[in-house]
Amino acid sequence: MNATLAKTFTFEAAHRLPNAPEGNKCRRLHGHSFGIDVVVSGPVDPHTGWVMDFAELKAVAGPIVDALDHRFLNEIEGLENPTSEVLARWLWERLRPKLPLLSAVIVKETCTARCEYRGE
Repeated sequence: MNATLAKTFTFEAAHRLPNAPEGNKCRRLHGHSFGIDVVVSGPVDPHTGWVMDFAELKAVAGPIVDALDHRFLNEIEGLENPTSEVLARWLWERLRPKLPLLSAVIVKETCTARCEYRGE
């Protein structure tokens, strides 16, 4: 049996989108209460009954997400143009080596806007 599980992480951060069209409000400095879903998929271990321990998922992803909290994202290497798409890929690149079962990273900028990244 295979299953997919996800853990949500949150952080507060500011950014601006320097490559947005002239006059676009996102070019201006603004902030979000970001939600990040880290999704893993794989076989359910017959002994433990889970794909992965949520505590292990938190131990891996927590410090990476925490490094973004209360930061100006544009100042972080690789996030000079921190769109949701760029942020999702940035997170994937840091999580994937430590989470081989990683199947998606979902960045929620607002309650109604999100981006899902599943690797190349």
